[in-house]
Amino acid sequence: GCHCECQMVWQNTIMNTTLTVDKAGRVVLPKPVRDELQLSAGDSLDLESSGDRIVLRPVRGTARMRQKKGIWVFRTGQPISADSVNETIQQLREERMRLALHPKTAKPEKRETSR
Repeated sequence: GCHCECQMVWQNTIMNTTLTVDKAGRVVLPKPVRDELQLSAGDSLDLESSGDRIVLRPVRGTARMRQKKGIWVFRTGQPISADSVNETIQQLREERMRLALHPKTAKPEKRETSR
């Protein structure tokens, strides 16, 4: 197999380690690196090679569903504002209240009407 030097830089910390390429050409990113970059199976990386250097960067900005501790989480790669979270919670509470008070007649409210 082939050995690759891996150097990670984040928050003024550098990780140096040697990775081994297996017969199929694969390398395993160390768990602390995957954790720090929030990478999991199926995530995409951009690869840039120049001379004897290989740079891998996580592909961000594509929303995806993933399971975290048994719960499905929608990941956008962007932080969500507290106002947005509070507004969503309020809408869900109002919808549940309507369903509880009028289970047979309650229908999800439409966001826009075209009248």
